[in-house]
Amino acid sequence: MNAYQLVGHLSTFFDRMMTNADLPARLALKFFWGLDDEAYQKFLKQAFMGIPKNFSGRLLEVPVGTGVLSLPMYKKLVDAEIFCLDYSENMLEAAKERAYKMNLRGVNFLQGDVANLPFEDNFFDLILSVNGFHAFLDKIAAWNETYRVLKRGGTFCGCMYVKGENSRTDLFVKEFCDRQGFFYPPHETLTTLKNLLNNKYSRAEVSNVESFAGFVCIK
Repeated sequence: MNAYQLVGHLSTFFDRMMTNADLPARLALKFFWGLDDEAYQKFLKQAFMGIPKNFSGRLLEVPVGTGVLSLPMYKKLVDAEIFCLDYSENMLEAAKERAYKMNLRGVNFLQGDVANLPFEDNFFDLILSVNGFHAFLDKIAAWNETYRVLKRGGTFCGCMYVKGENSRTDLFVKEFCDRQGFFYPPHETLTTLKNLLNNKYSRAEVSNVESFAGFVCIK
């Protein structure tokens, strides 16, 4: 069972942790990821900082997960054409159900692999990936495919785990997340991620909150 399937089976706790919803979630974020309430708010801002307020183009989110963080934002992007893709059918069904309960219309949900995206070249104005690249199996293909389907001048943004910023987090990732198949090594450091993105994109800004790197890149 790979990372996509495993996380799908644990989507309820995943949602609680990602939204800092209750005491166990807050304790987990603080202990394993170094994110107290203030740092968590910075993490959220960092994850979505590449999306303009009134974005009206074509957007791909990969992976969408359960949509717990992104779908509320899409309610405000009334003129955007949005595609949400995930490999996990469990996650995708949870996202669809969430969108239905929110009465969110005009969002396209697709099951698919980031290593082989079912879109033509230069198709999207913006690609968002929140906490995805540390779990992708074929990272090289994922970098190449997200680049391929992005228009020239388009934005690639989101966040991901990077090693070397918090020793407790790194130990947790190595001994639990990697071993259990939630994450898939090798993992970038903040420096190697900056180099990778600057070599691939015409412009790339990379920041971090503890072990989460945020990025905004222009093709």
